[in-house]
Amino acid sequence: MKTLELKGQKRETIGKRGSKDLRIAEMIPCVIYGGAGTVHFSAELAELKKFIYSPEVYFASITVDGTSYKGVMKEVQYHPVTDDLHHVDFYEVKEDKKVKISLPVKVVGNSAGVRAGGRLAINVRKLQVEALPKDLPDFIEIDITNMEIGDKLRISEMKLKGVTFLDAQNVVVAAVTVTRNIKSAESEEAKAKTDAPAAEAKAPAEEEKKEKKK
Repeated sequence: MKTLELKGQKRETIGKRGSKDLRIAEMIPCVIYGGAGTVHFSAELAELKKFIYSPEVYFASITVDGTSYKGVMKEVQYHPVTDDLHHVDFYEVKEDKKVKISLPVKVVGNSAGVRAGGRLAINVRKLQVEALPKDLPDFIEIDITNMEIGDKLRISEMKLKGVTFLDAQNVVVAAVTVTRNIKSAESEEAKAKTDAPAAEAKAPAEEEKKEKKK
């Protein structure tokens, strides 16, 4: 998984007043925990946006007053009224310790079912996984090439070396469903098959009536 740099300044005072002053200066209160101790720091709003408003997930290489920490973003808090960024939590990562994180799902391939007129449904955009930092990919790739109409891909069918999927095993990540056009065509075909024997049976009956009239 890729790493982005983040520079922070240690917070000497922790409280509402200090946090408010930081936000006015476009600095956001942050914390990194999970290591030897909890570190309270602030970081520039513009720098934090690189982590928060990206479809990708990154490790954060955080430098606070000359000390470096490696972490992952765990929680983002917003103001309940204005939706302004309020606080960001990071979890410190150790190379020999597994970490839990949500990774985006990336679809590759051209489904045989979609080519036949089906519709691809992606039901899950992110998956919760657990792995050592070295085994974490940038995203979870799913290949839909061989999926036919009616096929479903569940988490129980997904395997990735060194990675454990934490969501329920029966969750359907992707499916190729029947479209209205296909349903209509199937209905018309079924109706035609039903009408054909009836028409064949009707023809001799009509001929018999004609003979009697003669």
